[in-house]
Amino acid sequence: MTKAPRIKGLYHYAHPCRDAEETRRFYEDVLGLPLVNCMTADRVPSTGEETPYAHLFFEMGDGSYIAFFDLGKNELPAPSPNTPDWVQHFAIETSSVEDVLAMRERLVENGVEVTPLVDHHFVKSIYFFDPNGLRLELNARTEPPQYRSEAAANARRALDEWTRSKKARLGS
Repeated sequence: MTKAPRIKGLYHYAHPCRDAEETRRFYEDVLGLPLVNCMTADRVPSTGEETPYAHLFFEMGDGSYIAFFDLGKNELPAPSPNTPDWVQHFAIETSSVEDVLAMRERLVENGVEVTPLVDHHFVKSIYFFDPNGLRLELNARTEPPQYRSEAAANARRALDEWTRSKKARLGS
């Protein structure tokens, strides 16, 4: 089998949005992510489907993007019917816990419902929803220096244990 090339990083994550301007206001004016591209078209290049859309890109500090498609119908994206709303989320990172707390204050000032600071032992996070129902996590790393190497060394064993216990719970 051909060896998989190393993935360099995130280019963009795309999500549907109800309204491009509403989304721009939230991501640019509230979160501070600049709108760096807005492409519009009447045909989807990858499928050939005839449908008008706007594709917006907001740049993060590392050069990657969070992007949105406005399909021109003013409809909120439907949540997954079999998945709790806390599962599907997009996590973005700041440089410090102080930055997380400052953004929490900014979000509250803008009328956004935000969780208290959550300590996951390797990151501290806040959670909130954007105007499109996309759950966002804003965090700062707090892990000790050895955390990632220890987690990587134990990941396969932990997954195997989860798989065995899940099969036992499901009776399969």
